Amino acid sequence: MKRISFILTALMLVHFGFTACAQNSKPSPAQTATGKVGSTTVTVNYGSPSVKGRKIWGELVPYGKVWRAGANEATTIEFDADVKIEGQSLPKGKYALFTIPDEKEWTIIFNKNPKQWGAYSYKQEEDVLRVKVKSSASSSFNEALLYEIGSNGVTIKWENLQVPFSVK
Repeated sequence: MKRISFILTALMLVHFGFTACAQNSKPSPAQTATGKVGSTTVTVNYGSPSVKGRKIWGELVPYGKVWRAGANEATTIEFDADVKIEGQSLPKGKYALFTIPDEKEWTIIFNKNPKQWGAYSYKQEEDVLRVKVKSSASSSFNEALLYEIGSNGVTIKWENLQVPFSVK
């Protein structure tokens, strides 16, 4: 009887261990990119999906439609000082970051409602700023969505594409 009790207890522990691991591993884990552009701190919080053999641009992420610029919750971007994005003024603060991808030109959207799930409750009238930027081929393949903050701004990289926008 003790042996059966031990085996049942061990099986339950193994089951709960696997269940806990499965619940904690997201297919698109939360990521944070932080860096300085001049004296301004820029922080991007996003869910980082992977390519996993899928065609991303124009299929998984359709052209001409608002995209949350990541997975899960809406991507957020925060500036600790007033900035200029592609030459246009944006007050310091935290914004939802959306995009409208297209084959060669993207719209980058800064929306005043950073607490959204995806783009499901996105409202254009809450946009604070929209800018157009060019996309280009990336110098390397990026399996997982990546945000890079450099001295000139922010670059979105995923699959074989990169989309930079200037921050000053």
